[in-house]
Amino acid sequence: MGAIFVTYIYQPFFNILVGLYWLVGQVFGDPDMGVAVILFALVVRIILLPLDFAFDRSESEKLAITEKIKKLQKEYRSDQVGLKQEIKKVMRGNPGPVISETINIAIQVIIILMLYRIFKTGLEGADLHLLYPFMPEVKTPINLLFLNEFDLSQTNNTLNFIQSLLIFAIEGLHMLFSPDPTSRRDFLSLAIIFPIISFLVFMFLPAGKKLFIITSLLFSIGVLLIKQALFWYHSLTGTHSDAASEAAPHK
Repeated sequence: MGAIFVTYIYQPFFNILVGLYWLVGQVFGDPDMGVAVILFALVVRIILLPLDFAFDRSESEKLAITEKIKKLQKEYRSDQVGLKQEIKKVMRGNPGPVISETINIAIQVIIILMLYRIFKTGLEGADLHLLYPFMPEVKTPINLLFLNEFDLSQTNNTLNFIQSLLIFAIEGLHMLFSPDPTSRRDFLSLAIIFPIISFLVFMFLPAGKKLFIITSLLFSIGVLLIKQALFWYHSLTGTHSDAASEAAPHK
């Protein structure tokens, strides 16, 4: 990994995780890296929460762009060259969704790389030299057993199944709350095939990463339910604002 990635991204988050591990040990007597991972996932999601709301606005812009393109396709049905030119104009005039999607993908890649290194080698001692001098001293080797059962450095099918189940749940909620009807194709691809593929892809990855994703998914479900509750509240009270519109889930 590049020095910039390690110094400015990996090292700070690695120190946060180890600091939380130390804190768990102080509170409960015995340190548990699994509990630290859960707290770590919540910290990361709270830090990224402003970006989540920005992505929500981007989703609204995507829907508006899609509607514009549908109209253009009807207007330029017999003029494919003109249609391509008009679509390019629409995309150039609305760069927000493209930028937002690029940032989102970049963040996901960074998190994947960071978590893979943390749970594959970092916590086993390879990266303990990256701890800041002011960090409290932690006993080594670090306890990588969550609840004295799940080894976070090894794969675990139980956590993998829970992760896929939560992916099914959150995709199902998105479709349930969506103002647009869900097609059978969308249901099969998002609620059935996607969780199965996720199970197969994550089957060989460390359990620590799965625990992080499980916590992150539960956080996302909570945020989604709060947004929907706010949307219903504004709809019922007749105070439907732009903020309430953005709170409404989109597919």
